[in-house]
Amino acid sequence: MIAKDIVLTADRPTGKLHIGHFIGSLRKRVLMQEEGKYKMFVMLADQQALTDHAKDPDKIRKSLYEVAVDYLAVGLNPKITTIFIQSQIPELAEFTMYYMNLVSIARLHRNPTVKTEIKQKGYTESVPVGFLVYPISQASDITAFKATKVPVGNDQKPMIEQTREVVRTFNHTYQTDVLVEPEGIYPDNKAAGRLPGLNGNAKMSKSLNNGIFLADDADTLQKKVMSMYTDSNHLGMEDPGQIEGNMVFKYLDVFGGREDQKQIAEMKEHYQRGGLGDVQVKRYLLEVLNRELKPIYKRRKAYAQDLGEIKRILKKGSEYAQAFAAQTLSEVKKAMGINYFG
Repeated sequence: MIAKDIVLTADRPTGKLHIGHFIGSLRKRVLMQEEGKYKMFVMLADQQALTDHAKDPDKIRKSLYEVAVDYLAVGLNPKITTIFIQSQIPELAEFTMYYMNLVSIARLHRNPTVKTEIKQKGYTESVPVGFLVYPISQASDITAFKATKVPVGNDQKPMIEQTREVVRTFNHTYQTDVLVEPEGIYPDNKAAGRLPGLNGNAKMSKSLNNGIFLADDADTLQKKVMSMYTDSNHLGMEDPGQIEGNMVFKYLDVFGGREDQKQIAEMKEHYQRGGLGDVQVKRYLLEVLNRELKPIYKRRKAYAQDLGEIKRILKKGSEYAQAFAAQTLSEVKKAMGINYFG
């Protein structure tokens, strides 16, 4: 029997997931699950969320179940995919301790993703140690499960490379091949990237109140789409409009399927020469989004009514994940020569 590739993905439970998460990695996870070629692990990264929310653990605890419901709503199947909670796997913290000895502070500061996030959060010398070293924690998560494939957004490429460096350094230092170098799997749709908010500013997020969430019902979705930022100079339908920086067309590029491409191209040309109103374009985007999101909302509503079942799924997944990580940790400690008692 040919061994399956192992897949690990994760999300920080700091709020309900939005359509940026969906297009960035959730949809890819479901497709990979359905292919049947992969052993799938999906992690709720609550410890990583604590690196910048340590004083608000209630937010993480409440969000954890919301994110789990979102997972099930998009189509992740706990009978096929192991869904688990990071903090319930104590072995991951031990991996992190060993790896921290192999990575310099200077290397962490050079990580482009970390540099960007430190700037966004307004950290200077006040950056928490846990936040600075979270790329090492991510390396622990990935290697503990010997993941060969890691579906992530394009902004996470530096994290994957840092994990690969940790693997190479560890294997070279201890003359072993126990750790596996992962490969990042990135969105096929290059327009997806890090999806900007509805107002065109920054990234989509709950804290900025500029996102469409997987929990949004049809009425909420319609209100949000119809209020989206387009072109401030497109005052009348007859006026020529700009495509660049227009969030409605940006979202059409991201969410439009093959069947939509001809229509989107025609609308762009019509909008730029004048004679096409913002409302008509927004209605078409609403049609495209409803096609994708209505089934998700329907499943989410059903799952959200059974918290007991959600807890059972997470407990069972965490128990299996811990057993798997413990086996890898045993191999790591043996390679390091610190399995003192057998």
